[in-house]
Amino acid sequence: MCVPDVTQRSVFRPSLWRGGFFVWLFFCLLIPPVLTAQAANLKPVNNAVGEVSGFEMPTPGTYKLMHIMPAGDGLVLDTDGKRKHLSEFTKGKVTVLSFIYSSCSDPAGCPYAYLVFHQLKNRLEQNSHLHGKVRLVSLSFDPKRDTPEVMKLYGSGETDKKKWVEWKFLTTGSVTELLPILDYYGQDVFRVRNPVTKQAVSGFSHNLKVFLIDQNGEVREIYSSAYLKPDMVYNDIITLLMEEKVKLQ
Repeated sequence: MCVPDVTQRSVFRPSLWRGGFFVWLFFCLLIPPVLTAQAANLKPVNNAVGEVSGFEMPTPGTYKLMHIMPAGDGLVLDTDGKRKHLSEFTKGKVTVLSFIYSSCSDPAGCPYAYLVFHQLKNRLEQNSHLHGKVRLVSLSFDPKRDTPEVMKLYGSGETDKKKWVEWKFLTTGSVTELLPILDYYGQDVFRVRNPVTKQAVSGFSHNLKVFLIDQNGEVREIYSSAYLKPDMVYNDIITLLMEEKVKLQ
């Protein structure tokens, strides 16, 4: 699967919100699929997933992230099968939201996002001043297979740990409930089809997007695979908390 490799951040670039499919298709036609390096230690080579050649991360607090749009709402299910509003998971704390599906096998897609979240969570939990101020959210776009029970299993390695930094694994009750959420966030998802029979087969094609949401429920950054790095997201989180005068040391 080809994913877009956008090379400018929202403080310098137009938002990835809306119209993402055409950008994605353009890059897929002109640029060969990127090869991921060893994701286990998150040290990709230049131009691979999570790496932008020549870009240096600014110091937290020395830049400002744009107010892109209010975070979207919709009905979701938690791992206990309880119906909730997505807004319950996008306000009150700095939130990092990703759209995934549990059976994704593309190393540049959902597994990569999971790895970034895992490393980000570990780093956040090393600073006691950040406990209770940040949450991670993984929302499935495959409600048929990703039931609450499946999502609980998918996130069992994280949800069973200490909850100094919570990581929520959510799904929806139906495609009907899911589509307005995906549409609002501009998250493009397509069923993979057999080129001969045109019948849908297992799996989805999607461009990886991760959303950074501030404590007031405003989307402040949208990461493509090119900028989805634990250190970069961490710096942006600190920058948002500094805006709110949160004690960090």
